[in-house]
Amino acid sequence: MSRERLRSIPLRKKMIMAFCLPTILLFLVNMMLYFGTAQVLESLNAVYASNNSLNQLSGGLDSLQSATEGYLNTKTSDALEQYYICAQNYSDLLASIEDNKDDNENRVMERNIKRMSENYLELTNQAVESKRGGNVEKYKSIYEEVARTYRYIDATITSLNNKQFISNSRSYGSMMSALQTIEQLNIVTLIIIGLANLSFVVLIASTIAKPLVELASTANSVSKGDFDVTLPQVRSNDEVGVVTMAFNKMVLSIKDYIKRLTESMEATRKLRENELIMENHIKDAELRYLQSQINPHFLFNTLNAGAQLAMMEGADRTSNYIQKVADFFRYNIKKNKDVVTLKEEIELVDIYIYILNVRFAGEIQFTKEIDTELLSVQIPSMILQPIVENSINYGLRNIDWTKKIKLSVYELGDYICVSIKDNGVGMSQDKIEKLLSGEYQSDPKKASSNGVGLNNCIERLNIFYERDEVLDIISDGENKGTETILYLPKGV
Repeated sequence: MSRERLRSIPLRKKMIMAFCLPTILLFLVNMMLYFGTAQVLESLNAVYASNNSLNQLSGGLDSLQSATEGYLNTKTSDALEQYYICAQNYSDLLASIEDNKDDNENRVMERNIKRMSENYLELTNQAVESKRGGNVEKYKSIYEEVARTYRYIDATITSLNNKQFISNSRSYGSMMSALQTIEQLNIVTLIIIGLANLSFVVLIASTIAKPLVELASTANSVSKGDFDVTLPQVRSNDEVGVVTMAFNKMVLSIKDYIKRLTESMEATRKLRENELIMENHIKDAELRYLQSQINPHFLFNTLNAGAQLAMMEGADRTSNYIQKVADFFRYNIKKNKDVVTLKEEIELVDIYIYILNVRFAGEIQFTKEIDTELLSVQIPSMILQPIVENSINYGLRNIDWTKKIKLSVYELGDYICVSIKDNGVGMSQDKIEKLLSGEYQSDPKKASSNGVGLNNCIERLNIFYERDEVLDIISDGENKGTETILYLPKGV
């Protein structure tokens, strides 16, 4: 078959011709070798099966004799157990000997061995039972018969084993000769098929490999980004020729696509940069807008209280009070510090509670339970004080019992929890849901506060941590107090 004709044959047919025919021939040869070898091996196993059975029988006999002697000498429970095990094993081996009526000398010897062994088992059992019963004279006389029977059985087994081995060796030699003949025939056949297959494969591969090598080399260069390579020539009409033609078109299309994609990506990159800048400006504006909602109403109330206190009391307490007020509003008007530590927020709450207790004669009992190792976490400024203020205005202001607020900081899983709990009028579940969803609207005329409401805190926390569910409100009902819990991620 000429090379030009091979080039016109489809690649699928070439592959079938190159691999299927040699594979079929090799399969047939191997199957012939397999069945021939299996038959010979089966015959070999049958040849030596009889010798193997006799060897096992001889071993079982020796074990039983040793176990019998062991018990007669020691009379221990372990030796007795070993005797029964060996007797059962030997009985099982005897059961495998067929009860034949063949006149063949070897079959006659097998029947004799089985009958003598059955008698031997009975004698050993009598000896053991006599030993267990303490009849010394009886077990000694029986044991002498046991020993004679053992020696005779052992000699008979050895004699039969030798005769069968000689007979089996002759059969083994003829079988090995047949196996060698099969092996030699297989080697010769494999060599012939291998040479023919090699010649055929070389002829077909030469029409496939060269264009594939050229195509692979070009594809490797293209994969490294070199699209200016010389494209491979199309030499055949088979699948390799079709793939080569498609590859050439693909390379030209990719060059054009990369050019257009580069231009598009550059435009997209500039647009994305502008979007990110705009998002940052919007987020910064939202934070600053939400933080700027501080009503000066509270400032006027506290300054008036300070003025009244200055008129009624000495300068020390007034000075301390005015200093606390100054610290409070100094914290509020920090323009360039939108993020503070939890420790700073708690210090502001301390100042706020102090100011209120001065104004209202110390009627608020404020306690803290804080894990000081957690105070370095950062949060937006003016978060805790508005929550405490809401607890006082809406939970404690009009109650008749002692007003209590407790601030706790503790660790819970991946979060640092800040709890602000009061013992005030409590809150309905409907109101809690509206507060958390941002739907609740308070009356600004009745709210005596700094103007930073709970909605403001929630929104700023959501923006700062870029996640929802940063705050939860818990109340068991009317006059059972309210607890507000902040969940601050540890990694921030």
